[in-house]
Amino acid sequence: MFDLELSAAHPLTSHGWDDGFAASFTPFAGQGFVPGRIVRVDRGRVDVVVPDGAGIRTVLAGTGLVATSDPMRVPCTGDWAVVDLANGRVGDHVDGVLRALLPRRTALVRSASSKRSEGQVLASNVDNIVICVSLAEQLDLGRIERFLALALSSSTGEGPGRASGLSAEGGAQPLVVLTKADLVADPVALGHLVADVSAAAPGVQVLAVSAATGDGLDTLAAVSAGATSVLLGRSGAGKSTLANALVGADVQDVRAVRDQDGKGRHTTTTRDLLVLPGGGVLIDTPGLRGVGMWDAEGGLARTFSDVDELARQCRFQDCAHDAEPGCAVQDAVENGKLALRRLESYRKLQRENQRIVAKTDVRLRAEIRRDWKRKQALGRHMMERKRGQGTERRTGR
Repeated sequence: MFDLELSAAHPLTSHGWDDGFAASFTPFAGQGFVPGRIVRVDRGRVDVVVPDGAGIRTVLAGTGLVATSDPMRVPCTGDWAVVDLANGRVGDHVDGVLRALLPRRTALVRSASSKRSEGQVLASNVDNIVICVSLAEQLDLGRIERFLALALSSSTGEGPGRASGLSAEGGAQPLVVLTKADLVADPVALGHLVADVSAAAPGVQVLAVSAATGDGLDTLAAVSAGATSVLLGRSGAGKSTLANALVGADVQDVRAVRDQDGKGRHTTTTRDLLVLPGGGVLIDTPGLRGVGMWDAEGGLARTFSDVDELARQCRFQDCAHDAEPGCAVQDAVENGKLALRRLESYRKLQRENQRIVAKTDVRLRAEIRRDWKRKQALGRHMMERKRGQGTERRTGR
């Protein structure tokens, strides 16, 4: 039987095992099963690290027993699972099978790329979400805000969590890393870039890092120590190069990208969980072409906390921040205290998130329809009023 007692020498501690996960595994203890962490998912089978005496080993496990039509419940990298090694030759010559998934502590979710209203779990049980942005190309602050909203919306599961790695609201802690900082030779210019990103990411640490020179790596390694961190970003953002630098070995394939646009072939095709030499684990993910919102209301509120603070000062509670009198948001834009670009980004992401939520929320869908009809009626009224005023001027009344 697997020993649930947690100690510094525990074989799975290096992969994030702690008292909370041990408690979740208690109902399965004594049944001949062992806990394991999924380090890679590939075509219905998973690589799982499990205890092996005083050490660990990686086994190939089938997922047929936990298969589900719910995309939010399929096994993903970072999950802790109940592994049955006694039935090692079931199906396609695997070492074992997954009997169950332990409750997720956190889940990083985006809208699936299909037209259906589905979410896709990118990684689970993560403490830090490292948003990688390459300085080899022009900064896209709107994209950074989108990634931040996704990160700050990381859902909290029912499993007990560690206070040290979690943000104030229970989700994973985001961090923006500006990679390839060695390409910006002027330290003043680099400082301006960091400041611009910091303005778009209020309350979030922004760090300039160079895997080539090592600048910033010590700080990032300190943040990642003893925690589960996931690298998130576009293809060519330098995630795999950064992973190799943090691990201290060429564990991830890295290929050159084009100088013209910073793009290249996807070097990472699966989500791989890697052990860091200073403690903790790192999940490297494939580059994301698109990041759709998924129930990100809380993440948007935190990403645009400055806009939300201004909105609370508006005269009308349901102010659309368009042309209403007493709008504190529009006043801030006119006074230069709030960038118009940021307000437009806020509106765009809010609309997108509302559409996603409305697909599964009948009440919200009805509210959106009523609001749209109200705005249409108001528009017709204003148009008729203008026409009436024009008629009065022409007739001299």
